[in-house]
Amino acid sequence: MEIRKIIESAVKSIAIEQQRRFPPLTDDLPLLNSGLDSLAFALLVVKLEDELGVDPFTESENIQAPVTFGDFAELYERAVNERALVKEI
Repeated sequence: MEIRKIIESAVKSIAIEQQRRFPPLTDDLPLLNSGLDSLAFALLVVKLEDELGVDPFTESENIQAPVTFGDFAELYERAVNERALVKEI
């Protein structure tokens, strides 16, 4: 499954769990306007680590904080791709 779809599915799952509605997840959606509070964001990071096997926030020292949903998705896409490259070596 495509990484971005996994992220979208995880956000939808959290919305259901927390009985909340989030706006459509477009690449230009600012994370501050996404409806994800600190608890929901923490749940999302944990859920994605379980599903994707990476946590880019703890695995890299040179991380730039994502501003938009697109930035967030790209951060995970890079982390998953980097992990795959390391496994190949």
